[in-house]
Amino acid sequence: MAKTTSERAGRLIVAQSGPDGFSAFVPAPLPPDPALRITSSLQALLDEANQALGRLDAVSVLLPDPGQFLYSYIRKEAVHSSQIEGTQSSLSDLLLFENEQVPGVPLDDVEETSNYVAAMNHGLERIESGKLPLSNRLLREVHELLMSGARGGDKAPGEFRRTQNWLGGTRPGNARFVPPPATEVVPAMGDLEKFLHDDPEPTPILIKAALAHAQFETIHPFLDGNGRVGRLLITLLLCSERVLQEPLLYLSLYFKQNRDAYYDHLQRVRTEGAWEDWLQFFLEGVIAVAVSATETARSIRQLIETDRDKIHGVGRGAASALRLHDLAGRRIALTGGGTARLLGLSVPTVNAALARLQQAGIIREVTGRRRGRVFVYEAYLELLQAEQ
Repeated sequence: MAKTTSERAGRLIVAQSGPDGFSAFVPAPLPPDPALRITSSLQALLDEANQALGRLDAVSVLLPDPGQFLYSYIRKEAVHSSQIEGTQSSLSDLLLFENEQVPGVPLDDVEETSNYVAAMNHGLERIESGKLPLSNRLLREVHELLMSGARGGDKAPGEFRRTQNWLGGTRPGNARFVPPPATEVVPAMGDLEKFLHDDPEPTPILIKAALAHAQFETIHPFLDGNGRVGRLLITLLLCSERVLQEPLLYLSLYFKQNRDAYYDHLQRVRTEGAWEDWLQFFLEGVIAVAVSATETARSIRQLIETDRDKIHGVGRGAASALRLHDLAGRRIALTGGGTARLLGLSVPTVNAALARLQQAGIIREVTGRRRGRVFVYEAYLELLQAEQ
């Protein structure tokens, strides 16, 4: 990698000498020194981002059932974050997989995405229950779940790396970027954990999230799965500090859509100490994603209310149909047998309710089969996928 031009970024050290020698980058502890230069334009962006987050948090309270929205929204994020790493699974594939149906992509891809959901839910539950704060221990637990049984699952899941890794190229000597040597990982992650806990000084939450994500990606503490854990870190931090009541802000789609700029900004932090430019890019992403998520939540709330009014008009059988509609809002994809088990209803009752929802144009059968049919809440799915 290019040599650093700013002590603010960190330092290059010789990790290996000789013909195959290379240097590795060790980032300086956070916060940056000299301190961030918060210009009037950057402060305006920060204010706008905080306001956008506030509106997103408020709209989650207005949802008839926030858990209903979260189930599908978390899965949407899992798809986007996994796609950055090269998986081909879509939201539809993940929903089919969770309904024990065969997805349209290799099983490894959708299992990897499903692991992301499990890892995220585990991290959120540990924080919300008060069992474990946002910490290196929690990040290791999240990583272990993320990599369990997936590609890269043989690369020390849940353990900080003990060997050198690199980004780009065929070896460290020709890599685009070489993270710290293994001996520097634990000290660097220890410094990052202190920063997350406002040591040596408190940092405004969105600035903290921006700096922490970039620092984590630079340390690259695991042999695999760093990108996904680094993106999860943002959401876990916002929820741990109670900025969001529900985990509704995810930047994976923004990073995916602006992939080149994302990597360029991270690299300029390392080579030039360009923290302010990275912060601007990050805040612009927070604004764009928060506004989009707020609009999606409002649209889904309106859809659910409209469809519930339709169901009330079907007369006999409306009660069962309403229960199925509530479940469809949580799961998006339904099967007859699975729905009967979840709701404690008989299969004939469920089939009759599915038929009513289908006749009302609320759900659609997508397999064309007589057995093992899958019904999808199509308009809901379309709203979630509109940003892709």
